[in-house]
Amino acid sequence: MTMPDVTIMGAGVFGLTLAVACRERGAQVQVIEKRRPGAGSSGGLVGALAPHVPGNWNAKKAFQFEALRMSGEYWARIAALSGIDPGHARLGRVQPVTGGGLDLARARAEQARTLWQGHAEWRVVPVTDAPGLRIRAPSGWVIHDTLSARLHPRQAGQALAGALAVLGGRLVLGAGEPSGRIVWATGYEGLEALSDALGRKIGSGVKGQSLLLRHSAPQAPQLFADGLHIVPHGDGTVAIGSTSERAFDSPDKVDAQCDALLSRAIEICPALAGAPVIERWAGVRPRASSRAPLMGAWPGRPRHYVFNGGFKIGFAMAPALAQIMADLVLEGRDRIPADFGFEAL
Repeated sequence: MTMPDVTIMGAGVFGLTLAVACRERGAQVQVIEKRRPGAGSSGGLVGALAPHVPGNWNAKKAFQFEALRMSGEYWARIAALSGIDPGHARLGRVQPVTGGGLDLARARAEQARTLWQGHAEWRVVPVTDAPGLRIRAPSGWVIHDTLSARLHPRQAGQALAGALAVLGGRLVLGAGEPSGRIVWATGYEGLEALSDALGRKIGSGVKGQSLLLRHSAPQAPQLFADGLHIVPHGDGTVAIGSTSERAFDSPDKVDAQCDALLSRAIEICPALAGAPVIERWAGVRPRASSRAPLMGAWPGRPRHYVFNGGFKIGFAMAPALAQIMADLVLEGRDRIPADFGFEAL
């Protein structure tokens, strides 16, 4: 390979989707990863691609909606390129209606008819009519949306790396020599380094713990209740997550909070009782101070760029964001949504 036009630091989902986007446009690309692909939060277990509620609509929600609409086509293309199944399936999501929220849930169903433009539904149905795994809903009602999708994070990372190799990009593990335009997609550690460099708080890390059960429900929608995700994957497993810990001593160690997730999941979905736990995982997700992804030219550092901060929504938005980031890095065209730039911090 000739000298790269673009060097991307970090082989998480942001770094790899951008590398594929740049390579598809003809740029010579290398990705430098000091550990391994998906070593940070992109190597987790859950993989819930879920929309914001269809209400109080804004540019961020609209962008995420469009990203979710295109996700199936994108991941199918990555699978075809790499020969690796990323585990994507748009099977929807079921969540119980709680307390006095039935009227609000129905109002959002009406809003979804307009905002989701007929591409998906937000339905309020009796719990007995909910598809997939049985869920406890004391109100007797659940929301079933058909926009949510699942993705197997590790398989998706392998598929992206495979697609990059097929396209002629280079992945360098360990020490590498950056050259060309340099994009920093280095997770929470990168946000901390950026904060130090700029002398102000740009973002930080939020630890999450999750676990994986051996339970086969490959065609079931994901479940979401009281902040807890239960995501059936296509390989006969179910992922449960996650915690959100702003303070932590060890970034990759699980503790009793992980077991508490399992207890909550069984309370919500009794069918999971007795399913063997095959893995417990902990990692730190990058959260920009704006809570939105952070992307743009590194202030005061020519030919350096930042693509980071995909807190909880990275896998859902990365393919669409990567195209916008490639516009900036390769062509100098700034189409970055206002909520995602440095001016939003």
